[in-house]
Amino acid sequence: MPYATAQSLIDRYGEPELVQLADRDGDGGWEATVVDRVLADTDAEIDAALAARYPLPLATVPALLVGLACDIARCRLHVDGVPDHVRDAAANARKILAALSAGTMSLGLPAASEPASTGLARVSSGDAVFSSAEGF
Repeated sequence: MPYATAQSLIDRYGEPELVQLADRDGDGGWEATVVDRVLADTDAEIDAALAARYPLPLATVPALLVGLACDIARCRLHVDGVPDHVRDAAANARKILAALSAGTMSLGLPAASEPASTGLARVSSGDAVFSSAEGF
């Protein structure tokens, strides 16, 4: 489940801005492949921050994460210089992600009780069978 969608960006910043930022071929419309790539990169960044505290994927996406994803994606969409207010919003979003990762902020969701499983078998051993190497 993505943290934000193209519609999330449109709802927050307006379609004219999305067209301005994601119209790479100059046809007057935003390009879905550009937006999808930026949103996927943003999802990966958020997952990397949350993986230390929360089991992924999240069952539901809290509104806080939608806003953070939009602020980061908006910054990533700029290719010819980022306005200060956009850069500041993305930097603030990343600070919040760091706080969520460190556990100084919470999403109000159950935290991971142990690191995520790798899908590999776990092996443990009991006490040693030989206590010395006498006679060898």
